[in-house]
Amino acid sequence: MIYAIFIFNNKGKPRLTKFYTPIEESDQQRLLGEIYHSVSNRTAASCNFLESSLIAGKNRIIYRQYATLYFVFVVDEAESELGILDLIQVFVEALDRCFNNVCELDLVFKFQEIHAILAEIVSGGLVLETNLNEIVAACKNQMPKTKRPGGLNFGNTLSSFATRF
Repeated sequence: MIYAIFIFNNKGKPRLTKFYTPIEESDQQRLLGEIYHSVSNRTAASCNFLESSLIAGKNRIIYRQYATLYFVFVVDEAESELGILDLIQVFVEALDRCFNNVCELDLVFKFQEIHAILAEIVSGGLVLETNLNEIVAACKNQMPKTKRPGGLNFGNTLSSFATRF
């Protein structure tokens, strides 16, 4: 089971936090700091798995760093470490496809879309979907249509207004 998913920037600022186990808010803040400290102090040559007992007894912290972001999953002992690393890769590729070269600003300003993508992959701490094409298609159907660059998109409004009269 997946207990929590986090995305931190390289300064420790959480950009996404999703808990699948009930935890007091004060404990969540402490936990975020401890997990970031544990992950960020490791060398690049270190393994991406950490044994932990921070959430619900014995568990593992599995993380991967992409540019300035740490993607961190806290899972129980039954989860496959390599499977979770692959799941992190799928999540990052889905973000990249949905946002065309995702960056930290996308995580800040499009947090609802990020949570929708994550909900397509994981729900209630269980993995739902790992097929990248299915995830991207479902998310593109859910995301609102974006405005054209350079102005507002009045095409649909004017055509619906014209058909009324």
